[in-house]
Amino acid sequence: MPYNGAAVSTPPPRRHRPLRVAAVLLLALTAVPLAARAQASFKVTYQVEQTDARRVYLSGRVYNAASVDAVDVYVTAEALDASGKVLSRGIAFVGSIPARSDADFSARVPNVAGTTGFRVSVSSFRFGLGRSESP
Repeated sequence: MPYNGAAVSTPPPRRHRPLRVAAVLLLALTAVPLAARAQASFKVTYQVEQTDARRVYLSGRVYNAASVDAVDVYVTAEALDASGKVLSRGIAFVGSIPARSDADFSARVPNVAGTTGFRVSVSSFRFGLGRSESP
C-alpha cells in the first residue's frame, strides 16, 4: 500500500515477444535478397597496372546500372590462389557514381606468393536520390 493510502494497480505484462521475433526474422529474410539485387546493379572491370615486391596495383571502372545515383562506393580487391582462397585484400574508395554511368578506381593489394588471380567487387555503397555536391 502506498504511503498516502491510494490503491495502486499495475497493468498486466505485455506479451509482444512473438511479434518482435517474427518482425526480426522477416527483416533478416528480406534483407539478403535486397542486398543481392543491389549488388547486381554494378559491373566491375579491372586490369593489373603494376606489380612490385610489396604491392599489386589494379585500376578499373565500376558501372552503376541502377536508375539512381550510388554514393560512398567502395570496392574490395582480393588476391586469390589457384583454389580461390583469399590471400590478401585491399579496399579502395570510388566515390559517387551517377545513375547509368561509371567511375574509375585504383586499388593496391599486398603482393603475396602463390597469387594466381584477383577478384574485385563493390563491397559498400548507398543509393542516393540525387547527385552529391560539395562546397
